[in-house]
Amino acid sequence: MKRFSSFLIIGLFAVVSLCSCKSDPNAVVLPSISGKPGEIGIVTSKSNWESAPGNVLRDILCQDFPFLPQNEPRYDLFNIPEAAFTKVFQVHRNLIFVRTGEDFPEGQFILNKDVWASPQTVVRIEAPDAETAANVIRENEASLLAIFNQAERDRVITNARAFEDVSVRQAVENMIGGSPAFPNGYSIKKVDKDFMWISYETTYTNQSFLIYSYPYISVKQFDAIAIARKRDEVTKEQIPCTTENSYMIINPMIAPASELIRYNGREFVESRGLWEAYNDFMGGPYVSHTFLSQDGKRVIVIDAFVYAPRYKKKNYLKQVESILYSFRWADETK
Repeated sequence: MKRFSSFLIIGLFAVVSLCSCKSDPNAVVLPSISGKPGEIGIVTSKSNWESAPGNVLRDILCQDFPFLPQNEPRYDLFNIPEAAFTKVFQVHRNLIFVRTGEDFPEGQFILNKDVWASPQTVVRIEAPDAETAANVIRENEASLLAIFNQAERDRVITNARAFEDVSVRQAVENMIGGSPAFPNGYSIKKVDKDFMWISYETTYTNQSFLIYSYPYISVKQFDAIAIARKRDEVTKEQIPCTTENSYMIINPMIAPASELIRYNGREFVESRGLWEAYNDFMGGPYVSHTFLSQDGKRVIVIDAFVYAPRYKKKNYLKQVESILYSFRWADETK
């Protein structure tokens, strides 16, 4: 059974990135992708969709997205029978092909980029029978999630950088030495000593970033409890809510989760949780990145939260999460 290692995934992403930097006068210009964020089309027979391969794909890709007020799946899957795979579906943003039969004597997991559209991600799973195909999917669970998580994230980052509000970036860089890419529509809502609040607001939604820093004393400041306590301290002081004596806190009934992430040469603690308003009826999800300043003297936190009481929260949260991952130090943008 051929397995698709994380090293190969990283290598393929690197190759795709390098190739995309070269201009080829004979290159075919692909159409833009279609489909909603978080959608994946599964191109396979009805029998595969309703048996082991489809069941395993749903188990992996439709598990609940963590730390949302209501249950929402990581991805929304829909089946496209092979006979119905026409040009309408060929330009979809995310596609998984599951093909079984005697034409595929060996189980394989193959990643392709920009096959019919751009920026498109296509995964092909080939196997002699349905059970073998299901085993290939199980063995590559981590790779499957990583591929589509990164693809969705990269699309948001590309758009954010294409339509970036440079004035917001410069203000953040002046404060902490680097900045995510904030697209047009985000504005600075509040500035205080070592604190900034940046938000994008509509009538019924709010996507916000809290940026703050404080002196680095010891590695214990990167502990999950220490990060949560500092967040509560900052939001109590800086984020008032709609009623008197109300302010933002972390939901005391659900402990946030943290993990160390290494991404694009940077290292940070990513924390996730649910926030609520003390003495008020507000709440939603948040995600934050905590890391050291370039000189190692300060702890920097970039925290993103969502308030969307009338809507599902997953896609709003994934947008701000992707913007977090767009962070660059000022000297990396020159």
